[in-house]
Amino acid sequence: MSPHALDELDLSILRLIQEEPKMKLHELEKRLKVSKSTIHYRLKKLEKLGVIKGYRAILDAEKLGFEFNIAILVRAAYGPQYHYEVGHFLAANPNIQIVYYVLGDIDFIVVGKFPSRESYLSFLETLINSNKIERTSTMVVIKILKEDLKLNI
Repeated sequence: MSPHALDELDLSILRLIQEEPKMKLHELEKRLKVSKSTIHYRLKKLEKLGVIKGYRAILDAEKLGFEFNIAILVRAAYGPQYHYEVGHFLAANPNIQIVYYVLGDIDFIVVGKFPSRESYLSFLETLINSNKIERTSTMVVIKILKEDLKLNI
């Protein structure tokens, strides 16, 4: 979908719910000076088009015990459709949050949060023992300076 297909009202709604996903229709109505029925219709349209993929709470990983944050660079074994197969293999671990298929010397950038070093090492063992993976390079995150998936729209 082209961003040009969205009008200013759509973008305004997206900006507001991106900041506060639990914002009620009457609050959106008040801020945007548009009827609740129009906002409701637009939200449903944006959901149906897949522009809005879901509504989520942002959890504090550290407070929940996920203190071992990693970024892994992965070089995969090439073959037909390897990027789909390896991408799904990497994404299957519930502690992995992001899997990017990239161009260059590596094939994937993988980001995850693990509750312990041991849980990460267990995941790493599955990568090392896989014939789908040629090489990995892990970076351990010492301090998170910014972590935000909001779009600047």
